[in-house]
Amino acid sequence: MRETMNSVLNTDSYDRRRFSQLLEMSDKLKEIEKLGNKYFPSFQPLMGDLWAGLFKMKPELLEGVPAELEMNHQLMEKVMADDGYSDFREFTRLDDFAAALGTTKYSETVLCWVKEQADQNQEMADALQQLMNGEQGASQQAAEALSAALSQNGKTLSRMLSQAAQEAMEAKENVQSLLGGMQAGSGDSELKKVPLKDQLLLAEKLSRDKKLREIAAWAGRMKVIANRKQRSKHKDSTSRNGIRQGKDIEQLLPMELGSYASPISKMDFLRRYAEGQTLQYDTKGHEQLGKGPIVLCLDQSGSMKNQDTISKGFALALMSIARKQRRDFAWIPFSSHASDPIIYERGKMGVQDMIQLATVFLNGGTSFTSPLEKAADVIKRSRFNQADIIFVTDGESRVNGEFLNTWNELREKKGFSVLSLLLGTESIQGVRGFSNRIVKASSFKDESVYQAFEV
Repeated sequence: MRETMNSVLNTDSYDRRRFSQLLEMSDKLKEIEKLGNKYFPSFQPLMGDLWAGLFKMKPELLEGVPAELEMNHQLMEKVMADDGYSDFREFTRLDDFAAALGTTKYSETVLCWVKEQADQNQEMADALQQLMNGEQGASQQAAEALSAALSQNGKTLSRMLSQAAQEAMEAKENVQSLLGGMQAGSGDSELKKVPLKDQLLLAEKLSRDKKLREIAAWAGRMKVIANRKQRSKHKDSTSRNGIRQGKDIEQLLPMELGSYASPISKMDFLRRYAEGQTLQYDTKGHEQLGKGPIVLCLDQSGSMKNQDTISKGFALALMSIARKQRRDFAWIPFSSHASDPIIYERGKMGVQDMIQLATVFLNGGTSFTSPLEKAADVIKRSRFNQADIIFVTDGESRVNGEFLNTWNELREKKGFSVLSLLLGTESIQGVRGFSNRIVKASSFKDESVYQAFEV
């Protein structure tokens, strides 16, 4: 394993070892390192310093560095003095993933700027070439050329660094949108459950794949709506059923709030609250535990092509509900035939699963029987009743009476329900026989679609 040995910052063995590990994890960092090493020999140590400058609690520039590190010292001094650097560090400090994203963007940016200077200035290009050739005195000449370039074009680098920081923050937000849950502020905790190497893989995939970025944006918006729907549903389905001990602030009895307000009893209240012994209303939802899977039958016929990215954002929002409710989530894309169900246990999805979901589109015609048969298989295998099937289509198809008889027998036995979302089609004839409820909508942007998030 490689180890960055030269630094112009107050780094230690842990910093060097950790950056070496990140290099091994990230194909993008290795790609930038390989390219940068063709321009000046201290580029890899510079990458390590860019990482340490973003990650460490108190990074500091060293004085009196060796001549071969003078270019690095100038570049790090420029980066750390930049107006947006301190704000960006609020995002990256002590955060492995954010700091890695920032290092990728900063390293790429600094290298791009150095290449531009060499292309525009022959003296800079000659100095860098002599440095790569190992000629005597080349380090000093390269440092002088860099100093002149920074003096003349440093503002350009500042603008580029600002853009790089923005892209890094957006990259993390996109990853959180794809992998995170519904609740605000839960993104970081959800990310920590995913190996850092997989987080970096997804971030790199996002940087290259516009469609995946669009799916992430829709997933983020849809999850906000899903969370709102779930909170409203929970509030409506909750009633007070006596008194119990606990420390849920929203359910504390008025007398306990009075204890907190009184200087005489406040300390006793705080002790009992910390130990979960304060009195509160015992709230209980009407919904039962142990519900069956959430099954999404998603039309991927040719006519759904223009709604593909938003439909997958919708799927990820439903999956986040499954994760919150600890229910299995089954995804069944269909057109003229249905794919085998992809089952995400308790709504949990890995990075490769995410990439697969984003890239699958079946195209073709429309058949309802095939996805319903697949959904029935999922329900039969589930040890829980009360599954929720969301059937989404913009087309029409016939389901024969023999199948519907079997379907309705299974529904009576397993207690599942079917919500059919009809997008841009008026006729309900095709879905009426197997649906509990039918909702018409012009597209996924129609608010009526969000009724699906009440499962």
